[in-house]
Amino acid sequence: MKKMLLFFLIFLSAIQLWSQDEFFDGPQNPVEDRNFRTPLIGEKAPSFKAVSTNGEINFPGDYGRSWKILFSHPQDFTPVCTTELLELAKLQDKFEKMGVKIVAISTDKLDTHVQWKKAMEGLTYKDKEPVKIEFPLVADEDLSVSKRYGMIHAETNNTRDVRGVFIIDPDNIIQASYFYPKSVGRNTEELLRVVTALEKTSEEHVMTPANWKAGDDILVPTVPKPEGSADELASEGYYKLAWFVWFKKAN
Repeated sequence: MKKMLLFFLIFLSAIQLWSQDEFFDGPQNPVEDRNFRTPLIGEKAPSFKAVSTNGEINFPGDYGRSWKILFSHPQDFTPVCTTELLELAKLQDKFEKMGVKIVAISTDKLDTHVQWKKAMEGLTYKDKEPVKIEFPLVADEDLSVSKRYGMIHAETNNTRDVRGVFIIDPDNIIQASYFYPKSVGRNTEELLRVVTALEKTSEEHVMTPANWKAGDDILVPTVPKPEGSADELASEGYYKLAWFVWFKKAN
């Protein structure tokens, strides 16, 4: 009886091993996870090397202690993407003065980027003169960068980016990100506003209220000088909406 039981156990173990062998099931190809994780605010920006219309770039390392914007678009030679990059090009001098570097990316080939860039630089848009696109257009043909940044949303498209934006600080930490559907163009003035606010809050350790624009009053995170008199606080530019909402007048 014991011999029969032992034989049965050996036989069962052999069957389990054989069932895992390629001889029975054939080669096991891994199934790719199509839900690519998006890096979150406060995380290190994923690094990558890629070819672009400005040559090979190493992101974010090539941009040192600058603020950086990674701006993805679904496809070259499409209407919404074209207007977005033209609007972004109109603001590139402002971003440059702020020390902000822009990198645009899609899953198109480099030669397609080159042709599209040339075509865009000859367009007159909103009665504005044609403008040279100084920032690089990165070719992510193998989708490696797009996957690393979670810009491939499989339920929408398995090979094209959604309209994503990542704002990255001088320490290469992601400070803001957002995504838009393919049919809706982004507001590049809002992008400029957000970067301006991020730079100010980082440098001055303050906060910005809703709809803040450069030159508006700012919020302070704590009650300024609890022991100070109302006149003293007012002389230093502080005022309150409520005991828990304190402003400081813009300089």
